[in-house]
This record gives sequence, C-alpha cells and structure tokens, in this order.
Amino acid sequence: MRTSTSDSGKLRALIDREALRAGFDLVAVTSPDAIPKAPARLAQFVADGFHGSMGWIEETLERRAKPGVLWPEVRSIIVLAMNYGPDHDPRELLAHPDRAAISVYARNRDYHDVMKGRLKEIAGKIVSRAGGDVKVFVDTAPVMEKPLAEAAGLGWQGKHTNLVSRMHGSWLFLGSIFTTAELEPDERDVDRCGSCRACLDACPTNAFPVPYRLDARRCISYLTIENKGPIPLEFRAAIGNRIYGCDDCLAACPWNKFAQAASEAKLAARDDLRAPKLADMLELDDPAFRAFFSGSPVKRVGRDRFIRNVLIAAGNSGDAGLTGAVRALTLDASPLVRGAAVWALSRLLPQGAFDSLARAALPEEEEPDVRMEWVQGMGSAGEDRI
Repeated sequence: MRTSTSDSGKLRALIDREALRAGFDLVAVTSPDAIPKAPARLAQFVADGFHGSMGWIEETLERRAKPGVLWPEVRSIIVLAMNYGPDHDPRELLAHPDRAAISVYARNRDYHDVMKGRLKEIAGKIVSRAGGDVKVFVDTAPVMEKPLAEAAGLGWQGKHTNLVSRMHGSWLFLGSIFTTAELEPDERDVDRCGSCRACLDACPTNAFPVPYRLDARRCISYLTIENKGPIPLEFRAAIGNRIYGCDDCLAACPWNKFAQAASEAKLAARDDLRAPKLADMLELDDPAFRAFFSGSPVKRVGRDRFIRNVLIAAGNSGDAGLTGAVRALTLDASPLVRGAAVWALSRLLPQGAFDSLARAALPEEEEPDVRMEWVQGMGSAGEDRI
C-alpha cells in the first residue's frame, strides 16, 4: 500500500504517539528485507544443534528468517520495546540459597498478554488512519524480533545475543507490528559492545561457545523452561537456586547503568515472586501451583517441571531443613519429580542415610531414570544395582 510522504509522516507521528501512550519505551521502523544475514545464521544455529529440543525453530526456519515469507504482503515492520528493568541486581538473590530465584521477566503478569493487547490497539489505530492490513506478533510467532529491532535502530544484539539499548541496557521486551503501509525505515544501530565480555564471563554454564552465539542446550533458561526431561547432571550444581530462567548475562551488561527500573504501573515484580522460599515452593501441588502462578509465564511449564527445578535448587541449598519435603517428593506421581527429589536427597543426607533409603526404594522403583538417580547417589555402592 503506497503512502504519500506527507501521509507517511503523519502516520509515523501517530504510531510514535500511540506507542508512548500504550506504555512502550521505544518504537522504530524497518523493512522486511532488512535482516539478510539472519537466514544463514539461523540455519547454522540449527545445524549445530544449538536449539536443543526446540523443534519448532527448525520447522519454521524459512518463515522465521524471512518476514516476507511469513507474510508476503508486509511492506513495513514496526518494532516496539518495553523496559522491564528491575530496581536491583537480581544476582543478589543467588547469595541466599534458601530462596528461589525467578527470572525478572517472569515475576509479574505474562508479558505476552501485557504487550499483545497494547500492540493490537496501536495496530487498530494504524488501520483506521491508513487502511490496509496489519499483523501483531509477540515472541510466540516465527519472527526474529532481535535482528529486526537492531535493523530498526532500537539497539544492537550484544555478545549474549540479546538486544542492548543505550537507554535501557539489556532489559527489553520486544514486539512487532507488520503492516502493508509503506513507512520510512529508521537507521540501523551499531554494535557498541567493544572488547567487553562481561555477559559471557557471567554465564554459570558457559553457554556461549563464542561471542554472539548461544548454545541453548547449556543455557539455564533453556534447561529450566524448555527442557522437558531431567536436567543433565553436569549443569545441576551450576544452576544454584535459579528455579525459572537466568538473568546473569543480562544483569552483567554495563549498559544497564543507563536503564531505569520498569514503571510500577507496568511490570514491577509481584512481592511474593521477588524471593519466595524454597520450602514454600516445594509444597505446591498442581492446583496450588496453578493458583499461585495464575497470570504468570511460569505457569506454562507446568507443576512437574517447576518442582523439578525447585528440587535442584533444594539440593544445592545445603539446607537440611528441606529434607522432609524433598523425601516426600521421592514418592511423587511424576517420574520427573521423583528423579530430581532423589538427586536433591543425595545432596542433603549423609551418605549412609541415603544409601539406606536407596536400598529400600530401588526394588519398588520401575522408572529407569529414577532408578539411575538412586544408583548414582549411592556411588560405588550402587554400581551392582544398575
């Protein structure tokens, strides 16, 4: 849909005004063909297996890398960002192993719900003014928001692969509006990371094989959220008390010093999600889990995966006071939960006490993964039981 220069300018002014009114902190425009390097980079990411079990990335490879394939009618892409910066360094909570560390983005309402409604409002105003058609996307669709945001000039993809802004650091949610209106693109931003590698050095599991490349299989966010099976043994200790996601690479970014905390009216953390007690989280059955995390993105992983994560944190806590709750979960209906509980118990109990429980439990346990946890916990004493 061709738009005159005058009309295009008026439409852009409306977009900027409506974005600010809707609570977005940044807005810019780019073209559908502005990320020509994305297809090859994404293909390499998948070829290297860095996507792990996220099969939908491979399945949507072509649409994800080329906006024009996703929607051939698109002529302009409006990229919007919302600051969700915390009012403190979230890594401070790692020094309190009796508490659960939930990623900053998940401490309030699901940002997909928060942003999508507001994007639809802006999109509606665009259609009312300019006609044509629009589509709204927030993270869940096959859209590469970060390269598009960089192309639009909102910031640049840092060495941790996330968007970095001079005004908001690494704390930004991204969404986009595809439109048939032709708008003047903004200028691309430039990489300002320089020789800094703070984000890379902050990663507890060495998930960055080289700068600007992420191996999701080693990332705590992937391991605690996307991964549906047991957490690999090699990463469990490094997870610490992180029970949902990880903010370390984001929090380490020096550009955060220019960021303001998110508005209380938008995305400030729920008080009960700032530093919940591990003991309280271990008590959550499925109904209690759903009620406690109602409206939160945490709810999407389900109770079993969540309790798996809490049990890993419990095993890392060194808190013998959690032993009773952990032991009870070795009898949970979910093998995923039982296996994690066995590992946590192996870290909390003296070896002899654990071995006694293992000898009693093994004859009754039929799930291979759970049996292996009991055997591994027994060490050499369990080798003949494999």
